[in-house]
Amino acid sequence: MTLRTRVLDRGVGQAMASLSAAAKKGLGDPALAELVVIRASQLNHCAFCLDMHLTVARELGVSEGTLDLLAAWEEAEGVFDERERAALALTEAVTVLTEGFVPDPVYSRAAEHFDDVRLAHLVGLVTAINNWNRVMVSRRIEPGGYRP
Repeated sequence: MTLRTRVLDRGVGQAMASLSAAAKKGLGDPALAELVVIRASQLNHCAFCLDMHLTVARELGVSEGTLDLLAAWEEAEGVFDERERAALALTEAVTVLTEGFVPDPVYSRAAEHFDDVRLAHLVGLVTAINNWNRVMVSRRIEPGGYRP
């Protein structure tokens, strides 16, 4: 693996960072936002983003047990509440798009827990982290470079 130090043009990087920050802020739940970006990063195999967002989640007080079971959230019924589970299901559907679209039941489930504005921010956050994952993976940016 080759480390590439220049990740993005400054303008593109700033635009992506602005989108990420706005989506997180609009979601209104920093811990949930980190669970969402960690799950998408797991699916996309982005080691840099996992390293970064696991650090942030720990700083926010997300428990190690929760982080340990995030990859198996569907089976860890007592760990994640219904709102978190709806957000994680939507995260997976938007990230993977195996059916070419987000299934209606997945979207409807999320809409039961998030109003229109927060739901738009959740989709924006998933979209933003997927963009970051693709940049970092394609540029082969190694973990360990994040500094809070």
